[in-house]
Amino acid sequence: MQNPRLAGRYAKSLIGLAIEQNQMAAVYADMKYLGAICKSNPDFVAVLRSPIIKSDKKAKIVEAVTTGNISTLTQAFNNLLMRKGREESLPEIINAFIEQYNQMHGIRRVKITTATPVTEELKMTILDQVKGDTPADKIELETAVNEALIGGFVLEAGDTLIDASILRDLKDVRKQFMNNDYIHKLR
Repeated sequence: MQNPRLAGRYAKSLIGLAIEQNQMAAVYADMKYLGAICKSNPDFVAVLRSPIIKSDKKAKIVEAVTTGNISTLTQAFNNLLMRKGREESLPEIINAFIEQYNQMHGIRRVKITTATPVTEELKMTILDQVKGDTPADKIELETAVNEALIGGFVLEAGDTLIDASILRDLKDVRKQFMNNDYIHKLR
């Protein structure tokens, strides 16, 4: 069960602890690593959220995946989550941590989804445009490919979504045909 309030509180606590122990950079790198695991492996997230698998087994799985790849502070935090039975919230806690870290450091995340892979030249153009439109110090650009868009792009920057894809245009045309006012006037 997703609980953004709980995730935000755990993330805030971890940030406070990381600042206190002067390990913010290491914990941020750990959260990026764990986030990449959660994003690339849906089975890992399914194991964390499974009510059938016992917490001790989940703890062993998480430990096997992370041993040698994350700091001791993050490992202790993961163990705390396992003891408290909050392991199913780990993906949300990771996202909340990264969002809070980005806010603290003035980093703005921008995601662009296109039908074909984006060239480096286009990435630089997008970064320049976003830098001109936002007061953020740093911009983190994420690219994704979704062939269903047919053409164009979908740009997500914070709470702003710009959908300039062919798929969106086709859906708009379909809506217009479904709600054809001319047919109602003929009757």
